Amino acid sequence: MATQPTIARIWRGRTRPAVADAYEAYLKAEGIPPLEKTALGVQLFREDRESETWFTTTSYWPDLESMTAFTKGEPTKVHHLEHDPEFLIELPQRIEIHRVLLDRQGLR
Repeated sequence: MATQPTIARIWRGRTRPAVADAYEAYLKAEGIPPLEKTALGVQLFREDRESETWFTTTSYWPDLESMTAFTKGEPTKVHHLEHDPEFLIELPQRIEIHRVLLDRQGLR
């Protein structure tokens, strides 16, 4: 199995600021662990704005086949967590899949 990522799968969702801390904890407890078990790597980003908070999860995969197996054959379908409707302003309708062209980490 390859150990360098060639695929990045990106999900974005937004909440109201009042529930952002609770959603962050929920994502860390329920959304991230399955990725940690399967993907080569995962990152969770948070952007606090005045009227909304954006969350972005990026997972890294050795190839499209590995990512497709994780998503049960539907790599671009959004798989919502059970309580997403309670937290998110709207349920995201798409996933972005990007090829990794450059991966330089630990430069300093």
